[in-house]
Amino acid sequence: VAFDLDGTLLDTVYDLAAAVNLLLADLGLEPLPTATVRDLVGKGMANLVRNALVRARGRAPDDAELAALLPRYQAHYESVLGHETEAFPGLVPMLVRLKDEGFRLAVITNKATRFVRPHLDRAGILRYFDAVIGGDDAHAKKPDPAPLLLAAERLGVAVTGMLMVGDSVNDAQAARAVGCPEIGRA
Repeated sequence: VAFDLDGTLLDTVYDLAAAVNLLLADLGLEPLPTATVRDLVGKGMANLVRNALVRARGRAPDDAELAALLPRYQAHYESVLGHETEAFPGLVPMLVRLKDEGFRLAVITNKATRFVRPHLDRAGILRYFDAVIGGDDAHAKKPDPAPLLLAAERLGVAVTGMLMVGDSVNDAQAARAVGCPEIGRA
């Protein structure tokens, strides 16, 4: 069973919003409401920063500005990582039961790889996962199916024998592209 991270296993939007708003403050811009940031999450950090700037100042950064701002955003994110993240109710008992039943578990996220294991560790759930795939581990991010194929390889199963559990269109599209059963809101 493979799970998306943000919005599926953990409610990480509060940390993401804090980091976005620290970056906006650096730029002299007004903070965005957490609900707005929640709507911007799902296609990686560059997309989040780009869309946050569009919302905050009415225009997107050019490629050079975005490249300069991403390390600043990542530093802010690292400083708040796990401070306000919440596990969804019933998560740990579900993971325990799946492991007790013999399922191998994976996390597949577009989040930058360097943040994934620390985030899972701070939430107290890293030990349940046999494979952790971050946004930098495959040659492309979801909705491309490459991360699912990599997870299936690391779990030692056919991708068609793995269930993808997610909360976004990206998760569903990636799974459907390779015949992986999926369940989620999308």
